[in-house]
Amino acid sequence: MSDGFRLDRAQVRRAFARAARIYEQHDALQREVGQRLREQLALCENPPQRILDLGAGTGRGAAALARRYPDAHVIALDLALPMLHAARRHAGWRGRRYARVAGDVLQLPFADGVFDLLHSNLCIQWIADPRPLFVELLRVLRPGGFLLLSSFGPDTLRELRAAWAAADGTHPHVSRFLDMHDLGDAALATGLRDPVLGCERLTLTYADVGGLLLELKGLGATNADAARVRGLTGKTRLARMQAAYPRLAEGRIASTWEIVYLHGHAPREGEPRRTPQGQEATFSLAALRARRGAQVGATRA
Repeated sequence: MSDGFRLDRAQVRRAFARAARIYEQHDALQREVGQRLREQLALCENPPQRILDLGAGTGRGAAALARRYPDAHVIALDLALPMLHAARRHAGWRGRRYARVAGDVLQLPFADGVFDLLHSNLCIQWIADPRPLFVELLRVLRPGGFLLLSSFGPDTLRELRAAWAAADGTHPHVSRFLDMHDLGDAALATGLRDPVLGCERLTLTYADVGGLLLELKGLGATNADAARVRGLTGKTRLARMQAAYPRLAEGRIASTWEIVYLHGHAPREGEPRRTPQGQEATFSLAALRARRGAQVGATRA
């Protein structure tokens, strides 16, 4: 990002590892967004045979994909190993519903072009620079494969961010998230075909600020900004933040969650895709022979 924003990926892993045991006590929003995201699977042209769920968490999304496509091979991938342990409960008898793999979305442990569908619900907001991410996602998608994802946008937790700025404006206390336009630009720059983006804002209410903070901790959605202050926040600053947080008429508080949706296709055979080494196009041997034969026939004519 242009302002030098960096995320502490080790902190992201630790936070989700700690949250794995209680995550499903707090994931109502994640479930709702996941359902809305998967409504767009109607745009997937053919039933996928190989599916990768990125940032699978406790496996609810992977299980939903396996139910929708019972003949497909589904893999649930997550950065935090304890999340994958928790995902076992949704994996079916002897894990036959989906496989579980620990890995980083920026360095996927899979060969090129092996997946028909990549699905990711509220995971990629924990990436500071989306371009390397899209390069890696397109690497493992087969030609013409479908990419479907959701992410938090920059308006997410804006009330909490403003309250912390009023209480202590010297350091970030809330993680920042990628703008929809940043995602769209990265998708186009790396070769995703016909990307479509959408955005909506959901508002959740809580009895008090403590309830919101407890939910964020239970989700593993803690501050992962590399510029954050290490150590304890301090009761005085925390009290100032809570006092600065706006209240609704009935005394409750509201929290905004901006949701960004994106879908698109990997370049088809022969169409260029961008990689760190430059622009590349992929052809099967049969396609090359057919193309060469057509060129020879046209020359003779």
